[in-house]
Amino acid sequence: MDDNGIYGAKLERIAKVIAARGVCSRRDAEKLVTSGQVLVEGEPIRECGVKISPDARIQINGKDIAKASNITRLWMFNKPRGCLCTNKDSKGRPTVFELLPKSLPRVISIGRLDFNTEGLLLFTNSGTLARAMELPSSKLQRIYLCRGGGQHRLQAQDIKALKAGITVDGIRYGSINVEVVKNKGFNNWYRVSLAEGKNREIRKVFDYFDMSVSRLIRTDYGSLALGDLPTAKTEEVSQEKVRAIMAALGL
Repeated sequence: MDDNGIYGAKLERIAKVIAARGVCSRRDAEKLVTSGQVLVEGEPIRECGVKISPDARIQINGKDIAKASNITRLWMFNKPRGCLCTNKDSKGRPTVFELLPKSLPRVISIGRLDFNTEGLLLFTNSGTLARAMELPSSKLQRIYLCRGGGQHRLQAQDIKALKAGITVDGIRYGSINVEVVKNKGFNNWYRVSLAEGKNREIRKVFDYFDMSVSRLIRTDYGSLALGDLPTAKTEEVSQEKVRAIMAALGL
């Protein structure tokens, strides 16, 4: 098979096709290809530049992956504390995928929340949409309610520094907007908004200011809000809203 792929029409890069089927993100799909885990129409593929038909038969580690639905779907989920954003855990800890309704098709999460972070987590059947919403270039704001404890309280100069961006342990964090919700006593509440979302970002920057985060709840992701969705429950986003999100992302 050459770089023109198989079949003749509407060829797309292999990683894009895999991602569109909801298996994983495009970046992870590229890793599957280069590591030799992918067969297309029975032939091994190791080059990410290969283009194939979206309807081609694809196997990953010998298992067929279903063809993508023509409809991109999106779900909101209210993640509880104490579970991982992964399919399986070697230590047997609970995962968000164990809490999803059995009626859902194969889905992937859009980004992650750490073990003890609660709130809005998004799932989709489209790796393309997931990747687009995760990218910092999308400028989608993630909003959190954060309870910070300790002797220190965020002062005006601290909030100004966060908005300008700070470096912690050699890692540069972009602009973080912080609004004081309650600033009284040992535990104080803040509304935190950011568009990047590095690993444990809020916890690390609060620790930089000698504050421990005792509770962290994501309430918004772009135009999507958690609202009164109960803990561990799922709600599908309307197709009208999905189309609007995709249009805004240029998809």
